[in-house]
Amino acid sequence: MELRQLRYFVRIVELGSMSRAALDLDMVQSALSQQVSRLESELSTRLLQRTSRGVIPTEAGLAFFHEAQLSLRHADQAIHAAQQARLSGAVSMGLSPTIANVLGLPLLRAMRERYPDVRLHMVSALSGHLTSLLNARQMDVAILFDTQSARRWRVTPLLEEQLFLIQSRQSPVAPKIRHGAPVTLAQLQQVPLILPSGSHGLRSSVMASFTSAGFQSQMAMEIDSLPLLMEAVDAGMGATVQPWSAVGMYRDAEARFQWSQIADDSVRRKAALCSLSDDELSPAALAARVVLVDCARRLVESGQWLGASLAA
Repeated sequence: MELRQLRYFVRIVELGSMSRAALDLDMVQSALSQQVSRLESELSTRLLQRTSRGVIPTEAGLAFFHEAQLSLRHADQAIHAAQQARLSGAVSMGLSPTIANVLGLPLLRAMRERYPDVRLHMVSALSGHLTSLLNARQMDVAILFDTQSARRWRVTPLLEEQLFLIQSRQSPVAPKIRHGAPVTLAQLQQVPLILPSGSHGLRSSVMASFTSAGFQSQMAMEIDSLPLLMEAVDAGMGATVQPWSAVGMYRDAEARFQWSQIADDSVRRKAALCSLSDDELSPAALAARVVLVDCARRLVESGQWLGASLAA
């Protein structure tokens, strides 16, 4: 049982509606309903009863509601006490360009709100460069896709991203593949692709998926700059295979791009939270690592990180 589940349940009871609570919590209703189901399963009892006007707590739910309110009040007091200590220091965190598109700004805002005296150094770079910085002890925390080069890291699976075929909406190179429709690897054989170079983790995993399926891809260009790569895709020079977060930096993504989820389960990208060992991290870095996980979880559960699911 987690504090966030208590907060979800309390808010549902307070508002008397699953849909209103989901809107208030900035979550999709299905995700909120799933959290309540997990809570009921853990407690082995029904907490909420649906009515024509919304939801009401059962007798067990009402008892749980009062105790949950008390627990949350104590937790808020503990958080307030900790924040009053004014944690300070410097933290260096690394995100890949695609991850930074979705997670970067929410993470910056959360750190400023919770720990205003912590000086944050954010690095957006390819995962290979972030790996080198982490191994050289020049970075505290990073989200990485390949952990085989780990040297005394703490590695925790964080999330998994589905991959999409992304192409220009105005000048699609594969016009028969419609926006939002699932696509198979076999359908990509004749699509000119723009991908990062072979040293990039995403390129390696995509190529491995093609090889495993017995197909060969048609490479149009290799570009190691994500902004330039996406500009080339937007110009109709080719399509790319990326997580949805690649278009997250564009406010007008729907107007510029169309994307189709690759249906093959093997075509996914796993991301891990990597950091120096706990005894090497400062209190500020330990706190920042917790904030990063909280931000990622909130974005996934609220449906704002399309195609991402939390690691089991």
